[in-house]
Parts: sequence; C-alpha cells; structure tokens
Amino acid sequence: MTEGDSAGATVVLVHGAFADAGSWAALTEVLQAEGVTVLAPSNPLRGIGSDSAYIRSVIGQVDGPVLAVGHSYGGAVITNAATGLGNVKGLVYVAAFAPDEGQTLGEIEGTSRDSALASALVQRNFPVGTGDETAVELYVAAADFPQVFAGDLPAVQAAVLGASQRPVAASAFDERNGVPAWKSLPSWAVVATGDKAAGADVVRRMAQHAGADITEVEGSHLVMLSQPRRVAEVILAALRAVG
Repeated sequence: MTEGDSAGATVVLVHGAFADAGSWAALTEVLQAEGVTVLAPSNPLRGIGSDSAYIRSVIGQVDGPVLAVGHSYGGAVITNAATGLGNVKGLVYVAAFAPDEGQTLGEIEGTSRDSALASALVQRNFPVGTGDETAVELYVAAADFPQVFAGDLPAVQAAVLGASQRPVAASAFDERNGVPAWKSLPSWAVVATGDKAAGADVVRRMAQHAGADITEVEGSHLVMLSQPRRVAEVILAALRAVG
C-alpha cells in the first residue's frame, strides 16, 4: 500500500487490559512505513461504559474516516464506542472481544477452555476518589504473565511487559455491553491460535458471530507484538476495503 492509498483513513489502535499503548509499537512501525496515519490513545481501563465514552470522544475528534482496531478488552471498547459514530468505517479485532448486546466479559470468559487467565489474576485496591472508598483492580501475576500473555515472545521481553502492565478495574468484566458496532460496520478479526488470555476459542466464536472476516495466526495473545507484519496485513486489507 502506498501513502496515497491510505491517506484518507486514520487507524485508531485501542489497547487492552494489562497493557498500554506501547503494546502497539511494533505494529505502528509497520503501518507507518506503509504511509498509514496511526493514533494509539491510552485506554483508561476503568470500565466498559467510561472507557468506551473516552475512546468515542477520541475517535470523534479525528478528522476524516477511521478504522478502529482493538486488542483484547480494547475490542469490547471499540464495539461500544463506534456504534453510531459516523466517521468509523470498519472494525478490526486483534485477539479481541467482540461482545453482543447485554453480554459481560466475565460471562464470555467463563465459557473458554483455552484461557488460563482466571487463575493468573491478582487483586489489588485503588482509590475511587470518594473519601477512603476503594475498588478492586486486576493484574496478571508476574510469574504467569509470560505463559498466559506472551508465550511466543522472548522471556526477557515478556518479563518487562509483565512488570509494566496496567491494571483493569474488576468491575469492567461485570458491565453489560451495549449495541455492538459490528452490527452496522464491516469487521475483520485476527484469531491467535495460541491465545491463553482471552482464549482462542471464545475469540473465534465472537468473531464468527459478528460476521467478521477471520484470519487465524499461530501466535500468543500479544500477536501484534510477535507477528506485527501479519497483523498489519489484515489492517491494510481492511483499509483497502473501506477506502
């Protein structure tokens, strides 16, 4: 793809839980080399409703058309944030949740046989800004992070990612999702066959239910880091389709 082919669309990359926008760095490098305009905002990770409202605001302020890309929990966020947003032309799910209306991520995860996430989670508390009141946020135990999240990355890199992960509010997994944007927008999905975090089985099932164009890639939950060019190929194909 040349710069002229992609000049009219911005790819907005929305990261997932236990990560930050830096998780898109390798993919961003590939896309920018292809002349693609990329924006990778910080996802607050405080809840489906508030996170979706924030990302919706970010996307709504982008000039021109947008291809929204979500990883993991970020897939649920774009599913909600892009609904009815006129400048979003398509969705790409990268090892991501694509929930239907009324579903919770906790319920979806509970049906996975591939995910090893639940037993790896560690609970901590964070202040909610009202007196001494706190709420629960979740981390992936450092010892489990490489196996659950990054099985195909070098051990040193996986350890660094585990040490620098951002927690997600536990309540995010109990919130009901709204009307999904994939009901009115074309979608693509990258299913990482070795995904032990979201779970390859539920990711595949959600992508099928959403009617997404599915590409299966042999990789871990962090497939956009381990195989950025393969993921970029899916995004570039989506850009051509919506352009």
